[in-house]
Amino acid sequence: MPGALELAQELIRRRSVTPEDGGCQAVVAERLTQIGFRCEPMRFGEVSNLWARRGNVRPLVCFAGHTDVVPTGPLSEWHTDPFVPTIKDGKLYGRGAADMKSSIAAFVVAVESFVKEKPNHSGSIAFLLTSDEEGPSVDGTVKVVEALKKRGETMDYCIVGEPTSVDALGDMLKNGRRGSLSGKLTVRGVQGHVAYPHLARNPVHQLAPALAELAKTQWDKGNEAFPPTTWQVSNIHAGTGVGNVIPGHVEVDFNFRFSTESTDASLAQRVESILKKHGLEYSISWVLGAKPFLSAQGRLAQVVTDVCKRHTGRNAELSTTGGTSDARFIIEISPEVIELGPVNASIHKLNEHIEIGALEQLPRIYLDVLRALLP
Repeated sequence: MPGALELAQELIRRRSVTPEDGGCQAVVAERLTQIGFRCEPMRFGEVSNLWARRGNVRPLVCFAGHTDVVPTGPLSEWHTDPFVPTIKDGKLYGRGAADMKSSIAAFVVAVESFVKEKPNHSGSIAFLLTSDEEGPSVDGTVKVVEALKKRGETMDYCIVGEPTSVDALGDMLKNGRRGSLSGKLTVRGVQGHVAYPHLARNPVHQLAPALAELAKTQWDKGNEAFPPTTWQVSNIHAGTGVGNVIPGHVEVDFNFRFSTESTDASLAQRVESILKKHGLEYSISWVLGAKPFLSAQGRLAQVVTDVCKRHTGRNAELSTTGGTSDARFIIEISPEVIELGPVNASIHKLNEHIEIGALEQLPRIYLDVLRALLP
């Protein structure tokens, strides 16, 4: 199936650091319009979104993804310009090569082939693209889903092109995701001179036992679909920058990735009970980034698993590990959601890349999924 590599290269050339789209969605919309899609740009704030649909009957199969990418990091440490797609040693390099412009290119090429093969296909096909997945995710897919719900549009199946594979294409699929709960903790003490500790109260010293207890706490044991909930500190800051002052407060940023065995409320309550037990003077603010979800293991999961096996020879593992994705919003209007995309080893890193062989296989997999869902 020619065309996926060329389209991926065209998308990589467009500088679409979140929340910028860089014209990527216009490129996709132009190609989809040529094969009978009604393309509807949806702009919310600074974010570009695209809803495109072909057909008006069920079942509706949707391909979803994002055209925005994370910042490049130090350009001097890239082997090549991250926005100049480069083929070397059987790999395509560039920012977004794996996350997830290659998946979008494979979506488009697969759908073009399917429509050529079956111009009067059953059901409907849709695309949902955003430029706000790598950012705060407040004006992207979540807003499109809200708009679709208001006018009664739902999906039957959704394939999200996130890079889910671990060692080789098709070895892992995502059928759910853990929740994300972040906290910013401030523990107050009394600033003073390090030579007169009896006149001060060091909040770092006070926090240390509580921090140790939080780090060793087992929050839950997980379940058949989810690994145990984890708690991790991401930032700690205290002090004035000099060596002879006891700080007056310490700030700690932390995050839970939690299973369906816990809730954001139960986790917050347990954290605060530990802090109170240690007698800390503190304040804490919470941000719920995502609730955990699990897609129904119905026809979509079976079809995608079978197709991956046929094309790659691998038995794909259904998993809920990893970070969050926009599937957490799509699940509200699509009972069956599966994430399938390239190997994720290089995503968000310097010299991001995808194997050319995987980029050739991916549209064939998406095409056969369409053939099975819309026979």
